[in-house]
Amino acid sequence: MITRFFEHPTQLDGALVIERRPIGDARGFVERLWCDEDLATIAAGRTIRQINRTVTRTKGTVRGMHFQRAPHAETKFVHCLRGRVFDVAVDLRRGSATFGKWHGVELAGDAHLTFVIPEGFAHGFQALTDDCGMLYFHTAAYAPEHEGGVHPMDPQLAIGWPLPVGEVSARDRSHPMLDDTFEAL
Repeated sequence: MITRFFEHPTQLDGALVIERRPIGDARGFVERLWCDEDLATIAAGRTIRQINRTVTRTKGTVRGMHFQRAPHAETKFVHCLRGRVFDVAVDLRRGSATFGKWHGVELAGDAHLTFVIPEGFAHGFQALTDDCGMLYFHTAAYAPEHEGGVHPMDPQLAIGWPLPVGEVSARDRSHPMLDDTFEAL
């Protein structure tokens, strides 16, 4: 059997990078983005409930840091289809040894990587090129009454955005800082 996915753990328990193995020839390639059987241990019995696509037009733009609270907490499988992004997960799990820590990975349309962001984490990214296309597989449907976020420029998080931060939506700028009043997930 051909293994189509290779797992690379991060320093944040549960967050990992999956390296996808495309099969190709001179015409191009075919690549599996999802397989229930191959990803059963990572998906842990969850099913994909929603798939979203985003396009970010301008290099330097930051989107995030977003999460959903229980009972709509979700695991995200994040793919970059076009361009390059710096994708970030922040551990917000109550009692976690890495609470408030982040991990970033560069995803690119030609890199064949998926960033797995588990329940209890915030997620965001910075576009490293213009016209970035992203695809997200979610294990829960979007529930606006359970959404939340933390400020992407929170000095306590000190996320090392690789480029000067350009556009950030008003909604993302309004997210709270991670302080003593923040309710962990």
